[in-house]
Amino acid sequence: MALRIVASRPNPAIVTLPWSTPLEDWGDDVVVPLPRGLSRHVVRIVRLDDRVYAVKETVEDIAFREYRLLRDLQRLGLPAVVPQGVVTGRTDDREEELPAALITEHLQFSLPYRSLFSHGLSVDNVTSLIDALVVLLVRLHLTGFYWGDVSLSNVLFRRSAGDFAAYLVDAETGELRDELSPQLREHDLTVGCENVFGELMDLQASGTVTGEVAGAEVVERLRTQYAALWAELTGAEEFGADELWRIEQRIERLNDLGFDVDELDIVTDFGGDTLRIQPKVVELGHHQKELQALTGLNVEDNQARRLLNDLASFTANFDLGREDRHLVANRWLTEIYEPIIAMVPADARGKLEPAEVFHEILVHRWYLSEQAGKEVSIFDTARDYIDTVLSTKPEEAVTATPD
Repeated sequence: MALRIVASRPNPAIVTLPWSTPLEDWGDDVVVPLPRGLSRHVVRIVRLDDRVYAVKETVEDIAFREYRLLRDLQRLGLPAVVPQGVVTGRTDDREEELPAALITEHLQFSLPYRSLFSHGLSVDNVTSLIDALVVLLVRLHLTGFYWGDVSLSNVLFRRSAGDFAAYLVDAETGELRDELSPQLREHDLTVGCENVFGELMDLQASGTVTGEVAGAEVVERLRTQYAALWAELTGAEEFGADELWRIEQRIERLNDLGFDVDELDIVTDFGGDTLRIQPKVVELGHHQKELQALTGLNVEDNQARRLLNDLASFTANFDLGREDRHLVANRWLTEIYEPIIAMVPADARGKLEPAEVFHEILVHRWYLSEQAGKEVSIFDTARDYIDTVLSTKPEEAVTATPD
């Protein structure tokens, strides 16, 4: 049987991987010792040139189905791992058939939930992970994606200005439809509550997290946060014709949550005395798009909000409010952000994303200023943070070349 590789933007080096060897037997010459989440399949993370991939053994039909589904999610701009290809026709040295393999790009600076706790996360951070999972689930449901196996294990988390952003990493049980019924959404939510509860109890039993995990309270938060966010993003609102300001207020509330409103359904009654509004198309990334338009930086939405706040402070401190905002943003980028990031030593750049480093420096500045009784320079803060905080953090990214 001939080896077959179906790939998007293929890396020719994929051919050089030891496909005639079962995945569990791949050696350190290609495998990167990076934390992996729990999986029903054998998964290995490999490095090819300057790229890092996750390889999963599975059944051929399922591999192609998940590959195409992940490509659909990518085209829709949803937070999921990027599919690279499917390998079939694998045989070992005795010509015995080996499972097909799905290849996805490794998501830099992301970790499974268990690794986050082994990297210092406390029980108090569980709610942040749940909130990130809720945002992911709502975004998927808005686009008609039925997950089928909602769990912490099927997600990778990236830090985002003290919180987290969640990315779908396993779409094997998913389906993409035009629209999800309330019953399917409820089923996804129920499965998620059951899985998350079990995962948290297992996490506590293993001693990975210190302190008691209030599993029932966490699951209740998952339900209530999902219901609240879904209602805010999709719920209809009625008011009098003399309260048109409430349309802008609704849009501002969604913007504050990080969502842009691309389409709003506005209906009046026969007399024109009552209006009914309902968001029709919403998408996360309001702050992300604004920051990227101003500076070119592409970061998580919470990080973008934090950086925009610092840009606003910079504008106020130098009385630049009457200047062109793009010019002010470029000045902030070249005088503040880029010099701060350049201060991070090369051997520490795999610990946190640059935008997360900048966020933590801003937080650190608040603590130092409070202790000093005066505002501490952002550059003095950066030096102290790099020496006393960043240097103690573990690596969370795969570097471009082996150590």
